[in-house]
Amino acid sequence: MVKLFGQEFTRRELMRRIGDVSQVGGVKHYLLWDGNQQGVEAVDFRTGTGFSFTVLPGRGMDISYAEYQGKSLCWRSPTGEVAASYFEPEGFGWLRNFFAGLLTTCGLSYFGEPCTDEGQSLGLHGRASNIPARNVCAAGEWQNDEYVMWVTGEIRETTVFGENLCLKRKISTKLGENRFFIQDKVENLGWEKTPLMVLYHFNGGYPVVDEGGRLLCPKVSFVPRDEDAKVEAEKHDQFLPPTPHFRERVYYIDCKPDEEGNVYAALVNKNFNHGEGFGFYIKYKKEQLPVLVEWKMNGEGHYVVGVEPATNRVEGRHKERTSGTLKFLEPGEICHFDLEVGVLSSNEEIAEFEQKINNVIKG
Repeated sequence: MVKLFGQEFTRRELMRRIGDVSQVGGVKHYLLWDGNQQGVEAVDFRTGTGFSFTVLPGRGMDISYAEYQGKSLCWRSPTGEVAASYFEPEGFGWLRNFFAGLLTTCGLSYFGEPCTDEGQSLGLHGRASNIPARNVCAAGEWQNDEYVMWVTGEIRETTVFGENLCLKRKISTKLGENRFFIQDKVENLGWEKTPLMVLYHFNGGYPVVDEGGRLLCPKVSFVPRDEDAKVEAEKHDQFLPPTPHFRERVYYIDCKPDEEGNVYAALVNKNFNHGEGFGFYIKYKKEQLPVLVEWKMNGEGHYVVGVEPATNRVEGRHKERTSGTLKFLEPGEICHFDLEVGVLSSNEEIAEFEQKINNVIKG
């Protein structure tokens, strides 16, 4: 059944009222065509509830925007959707293409701070977000009385005499829902053991992020990354108003999973719209992504909080290798990552989510 506008519909009953699904929701596949975004492939999703988001196959199958009933869920950087051909991999050049959006994928063979690892110079956060996808398919269809929408595609991070990793991604949702699913499969297509580092850089922005907003998660403990993060570290999960000259603060959070191995995290603003409340949540498998990184950046214009499930910390591949925490894929080995992202549209839904986290902590 499809739930829309306070009613439940079978396929037949809904289609009696409309000429095409695009009247209430659906998928639109197109190219961007202005300035340095020219040629970026994009896919819009509308679920009919006011929830919509944009996937960019032209930028690693990442999610450049998401909103619910006109309210943005994410932070958008000044760069916009820069085409992958402008990517600068050296040092911090990655930031010139960092549109942020709801999701930027970091990896696949490295992410984190620039470093030199076994003689190889590695820039910030890897190449994944700047590799256009191949074999892209965006579609929707009725499956009994549910209308399912999806986009699939694959990116290859490969070079002669080096890594040969393939990420196959599927992002899917349903008509009438306020959530979507990410199913990723990373395969080592090469003949040598290859480092694997993946981070899901979710970027919450105003009005989710605002003074009084919070990060909710089943926290066991947390560690500041550096001296900057030690400033008001006890308030790491509380957000400030836009603050001049703010220096980013990064924290590593150890979360307790539920009985099925799932971790739940959310960015929420209970004060939004005079107490109506607003936010979004992320659900993922701790076995797949054991580290939760919080990027607290409460500056002016750069006003964002990153919630980033990851395979590793963000201090570069060399440090992961020397500490013995670097993960590898053997030739032919496949690794899966499964995530769910959804809207928390009111304080009632936020309260239910908090109760779920409290039950995990107490359990």
